[in-house]
Amino acid sequence: MGSDFILEIGTEEIPARFMPGALGQMEKMAGEMLAANHLDYKKIKTLATPRRLVLHITDLAALQRDMETKTKGPSKSAAYDGEGKPTRAAQAFAKKHDLSLEQLKLERFGKKEYLVAVQSIPGQKTVELLAKLLPAFIKGLVFPRNMVWEENRAKFARPIRWLLCLFGNAVIEFSYAGLSSGRETRGHRFTNPGPFVIDNPSHYFSCLGEAGVILDQEKRKSTIKEKVMDAAHQLGGEAHLDPELLQEVTFLVENPRAIPCSYPQDYLDLPREVLVTTMQGHQRYFPVEDTKGALRPSFIAVSNNASAPLDIIRRGNEKVLRARLADARFFYDEDAKVSLQARVDGLKNILFQENLGTLYEKTERLQGLAKYLLEKYPVPVDAAVQESTLRAAFLAKADLTTNMVDEFPELQGIMGREYSLKSGETPGTAEAIYEHYLPRFAGDAFPSTIPGIIVALADKIDHLAGCFAVGIRPSGSQDPYALRRQTLGILSILLHHKLSLSFDDLVRQALLLLQGKLNHLGKEEIEKLTREVRQFAWQRLRYLFQEEGIDYDIIEAVLDTPLDNVTLLQERARFLQGSRGNEDLKEAAQAFVRVANLARKATPGLKPSPELLKENEEKQLYAVLVPAGKKARLALEKGDLGTALETLVDLKKPIDLFFDQILVMAEDVQIRDNRLALLNEISVLFRLVADFSKIVF
Repeated sequence: MGSDFILEIGTEEIPARFMPGALGQMEKMAGEMLAANHLDYKKIKTLATPRRLVLHITDLAALQRDMETKTKGPSKSAAYDGEGKPTRAAQAFAKKHDLSLEQLKLERFGKKEYLVAVQSIPGQKTVELLAKLLPAFIKGLVFPRNMVWEENRAKFARPIRWLLCLFGNAVIEFSYAGLSSGRETRGHRFTNPGPFVIDNPSHYFSCLGEAGVILDQEKRKSTIKEKVMDAAHQLGGEAHLDPELLQEVTFLVENPRAIPCSYPQDYLDLPREVLVTTMQGHQRYFPVEDTKGALRPSFIAVSNNASAPLDIIRRGNEKVLRARLADARFFYDEDAKVSLQARVDGLKNILFQENLGTLYEKTERLQGLAKYLLEKYPVPVDAAVQESTLRAAFLAKADLTTNMVDEFPELQGIMGREYSLKSGETPGTAEAIYEHYLPRFAGDAFPSTIPGIIVALADKIDHLAGCFAVGIRPSGSQDPYALRRQTLGILSILLHHKLSLSFDDLVRQALLLLQGKLNHLGKEEIEKLTREVRQFAWQRLRYLFQEEGIDYDIIEAVLDTPLDNVTLLQERARFLQGSRGNEDLKEAAQAFVRVANLARKATPGLKPSPELLKENEEKQLYAVLVPAGKKARLALEKGDLGTALETLVDLKKPIDLFFDQILVMAEDVQIRDNRLALLNEISVLFRLVADFSKIVF
């Protein structure tokens, strides 16, 4: 019969953004800890408020399961002499494990038998075991940043102030960060601080509820949502409930109170994004909209202090927002006095990266890449769109010199669009300036216009190739230049818009434009870096394909080909995934594996010569290979993967006959090399579709 377990780590307020990761870690680590120590339980749940992290385990066993250990000793031949008597090796092994010779067993491992010592270890009491394990458990929690407080030099997200740890009615006693665990908790900081003495886990939950703490974060989130919506309805509008803000506010309060507030109506002539960013991003307020989605001069603040006078809290929040909006108004009006074009020169004073130069130099490269992409774009682009694209590439970074973006960095691109329209730029140019930052995160919108697509690709390719050229690579979880995100952006845009472009050529062009800045970028270095960038990008492409539900072996089969067009790779992967039950796929794989194993030994660049084909079977194989190659390549050009696969399958019979009758590794070097070259031609043809040897049947 088990009991419930509670560990509460009481702290100063932990940043809201740390909480989801901490909860996930606690659940994972607890499961691993219990499994490793043979402790049975029913369920693990992790809970958190701003100043507490809680691990709740239901029906945790009072004792470890008994364990049996097996230790392999000397082999039977070493343990017993010719008369079957135990040797000194057997006696020493038994003594080492405090067993009699009769208690030792013989077990077979491979072809031999060995002595085995089997010992039963009775399970420890859970209370005693966890007392040893929990300090390391708490220490093992990792946060983006830690604090170290003077008294004990312990590290945690914020200073730990109390530790509650109960197993049923009993305290699990341990020490950490200068504190001893006990049965005291704290209530709501403002309305019912405590401390409170807790009898058992059930009492813990009821006590916190009475002390004004909504412990379950999901219940707290639901409460916030409901109260914010009700408050917005009081104002005659609808709350704009951003999911990320809702998540953040959930971990800022222990018992939410929604407060309807307002601001002067004349601020509504500021761009919507400025108002929303000021409210959401800086003040954690929920904007209020009318039924058509237009902003109203109202917002909802969420307070953690239910005991403070409502009017004082409202006036305080309104005063703070008015000051913020007054600053935004000033920045907006001042910025609008200078055209976006006049700001481009100011980019000469902003460093992009030490070795890659200024943002002005980056702007010059963006224009070069935009011209290249206009030439290579898969569909014809008219003169007006070309003009908008090049103009957007020129102006893309100019808003980084404005007061507004300096104060609100998250508005880059957005303010570029607003200021470009005020400067008289075309809507196409303005939209491309905004879109070139898209997508900014997973699930974000994609650029939708051709100028936006082109400048977005140019910006991200320049960033990726430039960083690789100066030796910047992500390391573990560290990616200060966001290369993974930039790469996902490139790949996602190409896939979303089904753009048939060479990834390698994009990288090469970006590196060529850096030659004037980086003297070491010769032809060989550019090719080396292009391969490295592609290898890095394909790791991200694997992830995108996995998200689609494509099997790992299909992904590997497709990515291990010379093809560098991500749109075609996606089509190839989807086709092969859909062909898993097709016998043709299995036959193509069987044929390829026979060929590929020997084809690796072919002399690079050597083509098969018809004059050196001596036997009928190799002549027949060559005779069908030539037209099959043409047919398969033509089918691939048309995107007809079904015909391409059928053509490869048709080669299986002549390939099998070839291997049945022909000795590939002939004594005559010329004959042997020619046969290997023939097999290599077949291997190259198959690999235009996939590396079939990677597919698992």
